[in-house]
Amino acid sequence: MRNYMNKIVSTKKAIEIAGQLKRHNKKIVLVGGCFDILHIGHIKFLQGAKQQADMVMILLENDESIRKRKGEGRPINSQKERAEILAALSSTNYIVLLPHLKTDGEYDMLTQSIKPDIIATTKNDEHRRHKDRQAKLFGIPVIEVVDRVKEHSSTQTIEMLIGKKK
Repeated sequence: MRNYMNKIVSTKKAIEIAGQLKRHNKKIVLVGGCFDILHIGHIKFLQGAKQQADMVMILLENDESIRKRKGEGRPINSQKERAEILAALSSTNYIVLLPHLKTDGEYDMLTQSIKPDIIATTKNDEHRRHKDRQAKLFGIPVIEVVDRVKEHSSTQTIEMLIGKKK
């Protein structure tokens, strides 16, 4: 087993690790997403997030949640595969395997338990309202770490590969 695999954790373990990090005065930046087909926009986003704090903790959406939001055939890569790819990056510290969370309240409870110092996002993030609401609820900032790279998205890459878009 590769040593980066210890970066992949359950929600329970993430809460435990976050507590340990806080006791050692480490700043945590929380990011979330699908990260289905890794592209340059993802890399720049994670590098930007890493510049904001000591530790980058990614809340990685599960396959069922992605399928409900993006449709059949998605994700292309399973949560386990996406987690391994993200874990191999130097800009990530922990990849949290999210179960299927059905409500904002479930996300809020997890965020409250992790107690991040910052929530990172991109400009024009489609989930910005949710992140702003959480940040206000927990008294932490939302920081736009990079512009959203419009010409790079997993969905656009998939559409191009199957010939829907040129």
